[in-house]
Amino acid sequence: MLTVRHLNKSRSKRVLWLLEELEMPYQRVDHLRDAQTNLAPASLKAVHSLSKAPIIVDGDITLCESSTIMEYILDQDVEKRLRPEKGTKEYYQYLEWSHFAEGSLALPVMFTLFMSMETRSGDQKMDGYIAKEVALDFGYIESTLAERDYFAGDEFTAADIMMQIMLEIAASLGLLKGRGKTLAYLAKVQERAAYKKAASLG
Repeated sequence: MLTVRHLNKSRSKRVLWLLEELEMPYQRVDHLRDAQTNLAPASLKAVHSLSKAPIIVDGDITLCESSTIMEYILDQDVEKRLRPEKGTKEYYQYLEWSHFAEGSLALPVMFTLFMSMETRSGDQKMDGYIAKEVALDFGYIESTLAERDYFAGDEFTAADIMMQIMLEIAASLGLLKGRGKTLAYLAKVQERAAYKKAASLG
């Protein structure tokens, strides 16, 4: 049985959410961040040398990195759900947004998060660049969601799971103010039963 090494307050919620959507059996092993440093515990390092979550273990396969794990799990689904048929326009939209979540979008969102954790003063050289990236990325997201219900088209896919987690972080940082389509999308996807189950796990 597939085992998810779950770290609280981390991207591993994506993996739990996907498994709940597919109703695929799994075992969860919880790891807790250090209360003082907020860092992952040494117990994750014993599973994968990167010491990051999510991590899955399935027989002799151990994987880190969200997008890789999502693809692996989708490959195990005999009903071929939550991923458009390969070669279609929707499939390539799915790929774009799956990679956008941890590629283009992660940089400005995580930079903003980390900078909010410390006191800053004076001119900061990176601020202009990050502001540009925030406007560009969230403008692209807003215009896409104005045209279709989900990131890969009319159907919910695993790309929405990849994007949702980053959008939640962005919302908590105030980066979605004035983005009505994005906020409505966020609220809609959070109503899914599988999302609620995964969110309840911490």
